[in-house]
Amino acid sequence: MILMRQFQRPITDTNMQKESEFSDKAFAPASGDMSAADFRRVGHQIIDWIADYSENVENLPVLSQVEPNWLKNNLPKHAPENGEDFAEILKDVDKLILPAITNWNHPNFHGLFSTSTSAAGIFGELLAAAFDQKAMLWRTSPASTELEEVVTDWLRQMMNLDAGYTGIIYDTASVSTLHALAAAREGLDLKIRETGMSGRSELPLLRVYTSEQSHSSVEKAVLLLGLGQKSLVKIAVNERFEMDANKLREAIETDKAAGFVPFCVVATVGTTSTASIDPISEIVPICEENALWLHVDAAYAGSAAIVPEFQKFFAGCERADSVVTNPHKWLFTPFDLSILYCRHTDLLKRAFALVPEYLKTNETVTNQMDYGIQLGRRFRSLKLWFVIRYFGQNGLIERIREHCRLAKLLADWIEADENWELAAPLNFALVCFRACPKNVENLDAFNENLMNEINASGEAYLSHTKLDGKFAIRLSVGSIRVEERHIEKVWGLLNAKV
Repeated sequence: MILMRQFQRPITDTNMQKESEFSDKAFAPASGDMSAADFRRVGHQIIDWIADYSENVENLPVLSQVEPNWLKNNLPKHAPENGEDFAEILKDVDKLILPAITNWNHPNFHGLFSTSTSAAGIFGELLAAAFDQKAMLWRTSPASTELEEVVTDWLRQMMNLDAGYTGIIYDTASVSTLHALAAAREGLDLKIRETGMSGRSELPLLRVYTSEQSHSSVEKAVLLLGLGQKSLVKIAVNERFEMDANKLREAIETDKAAGFVPFCVVATVGTTSTASIDPISEIVPICEENALWLHVDAAYAGSAAIVPEFQKFFAGCERADSVVTNPHKWLFTPFDLSILYCRHTDLLKRAFALVPEYLKTNETVTNQMDYGIQLGRRFRSLKLWFVIRYFGQNGLIERIREHCRLAKLLADWIEADENWELAAPLNFALVCFRACPKNVENLDAFNENLMNEINASGEAYLSHTKLDGKFAIRLSVGSIRVEERHIEKVWGLLNAKV
């Protein structure tokens, strides 16, 4: 049984005409692709469907209400032998796919980091799919190669980052961070590319430092690079959940005295749990004194650097060796698009470039395949180009400002109510809080149940973390569709249960 509220399109003459068109046959021909006429007709229907979905998404439950395996059990066990009418395929999108969708575009999706796409971004994704570029060599996709250079430099300027950075687009921050650490390791000149790390008794223990609040992708990168968890040192944080720079310095000195080789620090501006800000300006000189690569994870908060009054939170980033930011988190760009800004692309290329005979060319150009584990890359820059051009710098700035205003509004309500408390300082548009009614003994269990009940209702989605051993609810504001009434709605849902 589907436990969801399906939205219905308004029944108008126009939509009735669309339904009539929708019933026309659009079968796969015996050879070749769909006809141009069918493509136009079905394409218009899909654009109308997306427009209706976007317009009505807040009438859907935020979290999918189906049970595990519901979709699998309702799909055929084998692929169809013959092509099907495309109208039947689209009907099954409504009947089978939509119920199993968790609606990240819902204005009351506040869990994890609230993200949403935009119409401009969808159009960019559509064209990128149509062009179907495999950007490995410049000649296989001049547009992807060169637009990436332009659009990443636009964003670099918007974020007020140093001109010494080169931007490279990957899929996610996990992959961007992996590449940053690989470049940092290559800078050690330990011949790891040529001879590896296994079976080398002369190779000392390499050390990477990050805070206790850093993203798990840092540890995954350490694992994937063959360094092992023993190489990762997690530095304690202060009462604001920021890396303690003094403890970082102490850890580096201790490791050097033990004969280990520190080579990289990963600091964060906008941690996942609390959006806390590591003291980059204090960490930079420690890295410079010890010749360590500094990578800054600004996957979430990096977008806020385009707002003039928030640039103070990024002080020191201009001296880092690499910075990652994810436009798919807070710049209304469809997932996935992460940008690694790197000063030392020569080391990145040295770590990954591998050119077989069939890919050798004579052009003196940038070949995107030289800067990562992938050979072919998608034309991701197109959708970000669309977004920046459509909204403009001022439009993007105002939307991020509004999200931060709404988060501050909720934080003010929490601080003014004796039944609630903030669990962490407010940074950007992430609020960490917990209920603390006087008559409740087990506040952790109470808050967890409260969150789960709201999530199960489909009215909103919240997530959690643990801070100083206490259960805390996280509410992220970031949807392009969110308004003050949506924050009021969540506040009402929370208080109805306290």
